[in-house]
Amino acid sequence: MKILGIIPSRYASTRFPGKPLININGKTMIQRVYEQAKKASSLSDVVVATDDERIFEHVTSFGGNVVMTSSSHESGTDRCAEVLEKYDVNFDVVLNIQGDEPFINPEQINQLSTCFSDNKTDIATLIKEIKTEEELFNPNRPKVDFNKDNFAKMFSRNVIPEPPNTKKKDWFKEHIFYKHIGIYGYRSDVLAKISKLPQSLLEKKERLEQLRWLENDYAIKIATTDYEAVAIDTPEDLEKITF
Repeated sequence: MKILGIIPSRYASTRFPGKPLININGKTMIQRVYEQAKKASSLSDVVVATDDERIFEHVTSFGGNVVMTSSSHESGTDRCAEVLEKYDVNFDVVLNIQGDEPFINPEQINQLSTCFSDNKTDIATLIKEIKTEEELFNPNRPKVDFNKDNFAKMFSRNVIPEPPNTKKKDWFKEHIFYKHIGIYGYRSDVLAKISKLPQSLLEKKERLEQLRWLENDYAIKIATTDYEAVAIDTPEDLEKITF
């Protein structure tokens, strides 16, 4: 199976403009993400997808593979779809690797790749067990519910599933909750199709694009991981990094 890892990377950011090019202990963030992705044994190739000349030139300077894409994309998924259209090589699967996680564990990438050994898998993503009430009730940590075959049933910023007649302090006694880890894989033919789907009402309400895919009957396979990389969304997040 040939798998392409794509790292969407935008210069513009409301909370942290130019963050792909910030220096983290001698290397830029985008270079660190790229080098971590290259360590994943499951990937046949890795490419950065950007809409900015500065990022394009920088990736080229350290010998990375990079493709210029449109600035009009609303999501990393759409940017990945454009790269797939432009690529000369055919791939069975595309992985969308977050460009703001400079220390992503290559094993996460490999674990996501294994989801496609199931022929029923259209799309794949990772989840991680929630251990604290802070995360459980944090709307910025989307939650996931899934069936016995490890296919997603629902994603939400609210707590799902919500146990009946349960006090907040007892929730962890009655159920194990999972949060979504934002890395995706798609079969190539599926990626081409979902990038053309209109936004759904539920997606707009929750601000989660994966709900559009569920509403259109695409099967999203989930795998549970113990790894979670630090995402750099604001300058303050740099303080979370340790070497």
